[in-house]
Amino acid sequence: MEPEKSNTNSGWSSYLPPLGLNQNELRLSPYRDEWPALFETEKKILVSATGDRVRDIQHVGSTSVPGMRAKPILDIAIAVEEFEAATVCVEPLIGLGYTYRGENGIPRRHYFQKGEPCTHHVHMVEAPSEEWSKLILFRDHLRSNRSVAEEYGRLKTALVDSLARDRKAYLAAKAEFITEAIKEARATRS
Repeated sequence: MEPEKSNTNSGWSSYLPPLGLNQNELRLSPYRDEWPALFETEKKILVSATGDRVRDIQHVGSTSVPGMRAKPILDIAIAVEEFEAATVCVEPLIGLGYTYRGENGIPRRHYFQKGEPCTHHVHMVEAPSEEWSKLILFRDHLRSNRSVAEEYGRLKTALVDSLARDRKAYLAAKAEFITEAIKEARATRS
């Protein structure tokens, strides 16, 4: 697959790698076929660093939904037995080049970022927990319901176009859609 072109001052002359977004940048990339393979590679690295301390590692977020435009950052959910005990995983992930951000606004979550520009986000949460359920339910709902995925894609495109470089506002503006999609996913599972 050809690398994505970037619109620069000199025209469509530079190419973007499959992953990476600068701190204040807000951009969506067309779906990249290599995203699942990049996740599988990173999952093996994470397993080698954390061993049996984790219960599960899943590819979540828009890069995990085939055909979905996404910020070119892999979101990875790691399930652990207990939040406090999972602190033993912090140093090994730092050793892999991740930056630890604490809970970063979500209680009982260990949050990590990797790369500059950023290429990976890790959400380490207890499973079962509400946060783990939301990550998996939303991903699965988008994968299995094309119309919801398309609606979400249109929303993200409109928000990126209107919010330019304000990532916090972009995340906040998506929150209601995500909450409603998770409710719908729960209702269809009942």
